[in-house]
Amino acid sequence: MTDLTQCSPAAITISLCMIVKNEEATIGRCLNSVQGIADEIVIVDTGSTDKTKEIVRQFTEALYDFEWINDFAAARNYAFSQATQEYILWLDADDVILPEDREKLLHLKSTLSPEVDVVSMVYNLSLDEQGQVTCQIRRNRLVQREKNFRWVGPVHEYLEVYGNAQHTDIAVTHLPLSHDAGRNLYIYEQRLLKGEQFSARDLYYFANELKDHRLYNRAIEYYQKFLATNQGWVVDNIDACAKLADCFYELHDVDNQLKYIYLSFKYGVPRADFCCRLGFHHLNRNQMDQAIFWYKTATQLEAPAQAWGLTNVPCQTWLPHLQLCVCYSRVGQYGLAYQHNEMASSFIPNDPRIHHNRNYLQTLAGINS
Repeated sequence: MTDLTQCSPAAITISLCMIVKNEEATIGRCLNSVQGIADEIVIVDTGSTDKTKEIVRQFTEALYDFEWINDFAAARNYAFSQATQEYILWLDADDVILPEDREKLLHLKSTLSPEVDVVSMVYNLSLDEQGQVTCQIRRNRLVQREKNFRWVGPVHEYLEVYGNAQHTDIAVTHLPLSHDAGRNLYIYEQRLLKGEQFSARDLYYFANELKDHRLYNRAIEYYQKFLATNQGWVVDNIDACAKLADCFYELHDVDNQLKYIYLSFKYGVPRADFCCRLGFHHLNRNQMDQAIFWYKTATQLEAPAQAWGLTNVPCQTWLPHLQLCVCYSRVGQYGLAYQHNEMASSFIPNDPRIHHNRNYLQTLAGINS
């Protein structure tokens, strides 16, 4: 008789590697969430002046200092160099692994094939007031240490990987309590002052920082420079179109807003968030047929299984249905309005707009409560 236990892979060992600075408000929460997952915790401190180190020492003795040189990749590579276990997991101090994802990660740890070089996970970037995910992206999160994968880029760094990849639905959730608003923008501005030549990726992320600081005209300039290189990743090209459209919306430039919505179709099939932008444009102009067309299209698109670009979750779930409720109500089709409100309710059942619409439409649609 075959001993089946010998056929199962042994549980992998994991080093958690992090870089931190003045994270006393969140670091304990993060490290508590990985208890039992990480066999080793490696923390690299880049200059904390609060109680971060004191809290970290409650979890690990592997605490190192690294002089901050305005280079996130350098700090992360140093942290990776201190790891000793088979795989390396990376997090930021304001990230957590929620209980459901913790169970999934523990299962992965006990079943992962040693032939896998890199594991990608979902990154929940933001949540709404009800705790529903509003924005996601996918990141390479767990890598084989012996592959010596390197981080690239002083800011908005990325992990350069290759080989056998496994894509999972395990999520890391970003729960910031504050934001160092000017740090990344400062690094980019200093690089510009030094005359550094920006890569296509630099142009894209610099534009993102400018947009986040409401410097819309400069953001537009650098998004356009990024697209003009024709060297960007497809997902970044599409996201640049989305952000250009949003910048022009803020500047009340409708023609250019529409230009970049439609330009996104050059790089891939229409995405739900672009359909919702078009629906909103026509809804504001009381062009109900066009608004209904684009919102309905958004509801019919399949969400990509492994979306590496930014994913606007509301646009892929409840938002177009809620907007269709508005559209159909305006044209007097109360039954359809009610149906779409209930479809939206399947995603956000406790949202007060759902209850308001339901109460308003039941009588008009002749529906008994």
